[in-house]
Amino acid sequence: MHIAVLGAGRVGRAMVRDLAQETGLTITVADINPEALTTLETMLQVRTCLADLQAPERVTALVADADLVISAVPGFMGFETLQAVIAAGKNVVDISFFAENPFRLDRLAREHDVTAVVDCGVAPGLCNILAGHVAGLLERLERYICYVGGLPRLRQWPYEYKAVFSPIDVLEEYTRPARFVEYGREVVRPALSDPELLDFPGIGTLEAFNTDGLRTLQHTLGAPFMKEKTLRFPGHAELMRVLRETGFFGKTPVGVEGGSVRPIALTSRLLFERWQLQEGEQDFTVMQVIVEGEQKGRQFRYTYDLLDHYDTETGTTSMARTTGYTATIVARQVLRGQFAQRGICPPEMLGRDTACYADLLAEYARRNIVVRETVMDLGVSDPHV
Repeated sequence: MHIAVLGAGRVGRAMVRDLAQETGLTITVADINPEALTTLETMLQVRTCLADLQAPERVTALVADADLVISAVPGFMGFETLQAVIAAGKNVVDISFFAENPFRLDRLAREHDVTAVVDCGVAPGLCNILAGHVAGLLERLERYICYVGGLPRLRQWPYEYKAVFSPIDVLEEYTRPARFVEYGREVVRPALSDPELLDFPGIGTLEAFNTDGLRTLQHTLGAPFMKEKTLRFPGHAELMRVLRETGFFGKTPVGVEGGSVRPIALTSRLLFERWQLQEGEQDFTVMQVIVEGEQKGRQFRYTYDLLDHYDTETGTTSMARTTGYTATIVARQVLRGQFAQRGICPPEMLGRDTACYADLLAEYARRNIVVRETVMDLGVSDPHV
């Protein structure tokens, strides 16, 4: 079996290392960064290809002999890359977190008899799988909320943040309007809005704010109340709002000393140097998913808690572990035909499959990633709700 991995960033490299442990798999990894590819070549028996993945025809050529493709390109490239992979007739697992609606490609995927699992990281990804699992257990869902964040272990002024995944996708989270559901209707609010302080065991107080993370759940879960909030150390959201409202995240060029520059380009250049997670610098991922609903006239609350840390043995960041390993576990399920639904498949579909869900949790445990489940019986449901 041959897997093509598109993208060799932190998460891409973690996925390649995980897949390389599998007997009988050959792996080709493509990226525009020669240093990232050289690092993989010196560590693992994989094929590498220096390529500009923004060219659809290049993507088509790269995946021609693949049995499955994993797309780990930045979000701004994600939709077009996924479209090219599907058009080539290849099953695919995607973690690129693009802005477009993935269901726009559902007909294309079905026409080419393709399984395309999208948003298959930690959030979106694992949180969707957990929501889908609970949806399969209860007769009616009432509420879904996800709090999630990837943070550096050490807080350093002024941002108290390091980009544990693609930095340009972080800024996208801070500018893309946040869509969630109240009383069964879509509500749109600015990203970074509605901050609240929450306490997490082993971490302390974090700040939660609105981001656009519901994605496919907004259309598939059916709960009248749904939202996602991103977690950062307190104060980060206000600082990012100041930058955004001043125009530092703008994409329209502005005149500067006789020339012009896009504010987002300059901001990215300055911020990313400060946000770069250095080699060996440790991070952690924290997530809490709460799903409430009804079963046989009683109300239940399912709470899932994840706290994962940097792997000092392999030098793998927690965000790369929790995002990348979700994708590689699901990729194996697709490769062996355990999950074979055609079309665009959001992760919540895997959560509804009992065998896939059990396999995912077992594979997480093998990688020392623990998801703790707590179930509370809240009593007799209110018939007027």
